[in-house]
Order: sequence, then C-alpha cells, then structure tokens
Amino acid sequence: MKEKQKHKAGFVNIVGSPNVGKSTLMNQLIGEKLSIVTSKAQTTRHRILGIVNDENYQIVFSDTPGVVNSAYKLHENMMDYVNTSLNDADILLFVTHPFEKETNHKETLEKIKKLKIPVLCLINKVDLTDQEKLEELVNHWKNVLPNAKVLPISALHGFGIDQVWNEIIEHLPESPPYYEKDAITDRPMRFFIAEIIREKIFIHLKKEIPYATQVEIEEYKELPDIIHIRALIIVERNSQKGIIIGKGGSMLKRIGYEARKEIEQFVGKKVFLETFVKVDKDWRSSERKLKKYGY
Repeated sequence: MKEKQKHKAGFVNIVGSPNVGKSTLMNQLIGEKLSIVTSKAQTTRHRILGIVNDENYQIVFSDTPGVVNSAYKLHENMMDYVNTSLNDADILLFVTHPFEKETNHKETLEKIKKLKIPVLCLINKVDLTDQEKLEELVNHWKNVLPNAKVLPISALHGFGIDQVWNEIIEHLPESPPYYEKDAITDRPMRFFIAEIIREKIFIHLKKEIPYATQVEIEEYKELPDIIHIRALIIVERNSQKGIIIGKGGSMLKRIGYEARKEIEQFVGKKVFLETFVKVDKDWRSSERKLKKYGY
C-alpha cells in the first residue's frame, strides 16, 4: 500500500532592496494581488502574509518592506519587519535585479550569509539585461552569497517562477498547517482596502507626499447589495492635504474613483466609497502615532 504523503508547511519570506520587485513576485506566487505594486520605492510598509494551500502543503509567503537606512522612526519600524522575517523563515527568497550589486543595507547581507536555512537568490527583471551581463551577475551573487542558490527570473512576465516553486516545495519542512486551509492571508479586509487606496496615491502623487500618507478605514459596512466604506487619508502637513484634495477636489475624486473600481473587483461587490483627508502632524516620527496606525 502506498504511504500517504506527509504534509509540509513553512514560512517563505521575501526580502531585498526597495523596488526590486518583491511585491510583484509575491503576487505572482500566490496568484492574488495582496501587495501594493508601483514603480516607486518603499511602497510596502508592513509585513504581508499570503497563504497558498494544497492538499499536501501550506506555504505562508511573507512580503516585507524594502531594506532601507532609517530616515524616520517609520523606517526603523519597517526594518524591524525585515529582521523578524530573517529570523523566522523556513526558506528565504532574497530578491535583487540587474541594476544593483549590493543591497542598501550591508548588515542584511551579512545576516543572510549566516542563515542555516535554504536561501534562493533571485535575480529579477532579467528581461531588462543581456546574456553576458546576466552571467556576470549570477557569478557575482554566487560569490556574495555562497550559501544561496542563484536563479534568474522575471516576476512580471512569469519567467523562472516554476523553478522557484519547485525549489520551495522541495525544501519545505514537514509540518501541519499553520492557518486554516481556506485562508489566503492573515490580514483583515480593511487592511487591503486601505492598501488599494494608498497605491492610487503613490501612482498619482509625486515626491514626498505618498510617503507622508497613511490610510485608515473608519467604516466598513456590508449591506446585501453594496458595501459602504469610509476612508480617512492622513498626511503630515496642510500643504499636502491641499495637494491630495486637488483643484475643486479633482485629485481626491480621481483617487477615489480608481480605488473604488479596484476594491469592487477585490470584494466582488458594488462599493460606495467616501474619502476624507486629515492632517496628523509628523506622524511618521512619533512612536505613539505609529503604534496607533499599526506599525
């Protein structure tokens, strides 16, 4: 009689510099858009779990903020997420791309070198380079991280993702599941709605404003045929508030319209979205305010 396959489960954590494609990779691996994806660096602020279930395994993927040097108290808190994800991973995916030789944070590389778990060094965005440069990069990262398996991928185009999957499944430890088998994330619906709104702010506003913005969902009321959502966009200065609202409320309307369309896709239901803007002076530098906003 064939022996029943033992169940595998583990935490697969994704780390790397800002804007190397960590969130795109996570969304590609789990088949759901859970992480904000924009061309701007440092859009991910929280550690976001995405859970993939199969009869024989459960993979808990974790997308982390980009590795940064701390300019604000917020950055220190973001780096805490990164350090935790190095410590509690069963498998680590370190993501880089053809345009960086080292991470922004050398300490993180030193910690990765000392890890005793399987490490995959994924050179993302390989569609933007040539074969000769790619071979140089593969050799470079083999020297920098001798404990890692180096794989070229394109998260955006799905290139090399099957091989990443095979490596993950092979190295996943035997374990019962950590979460219910129908769970796709550990975050509540309100969190993802706030992230969708924040993504639109990143897409449409420039310079410091997106980074100084926090989104709070004050009300989420599900009725039989529609969901009522009241969202508060928090900024640090009155001048930022004026820019987010825009002339005659035009920018706020644009952000609200695009966010509502995407939220409707995400929840599979019609949505009524109200957005308001409030100033909370220097919230990124206050430990008390950061705690209030969930950092």
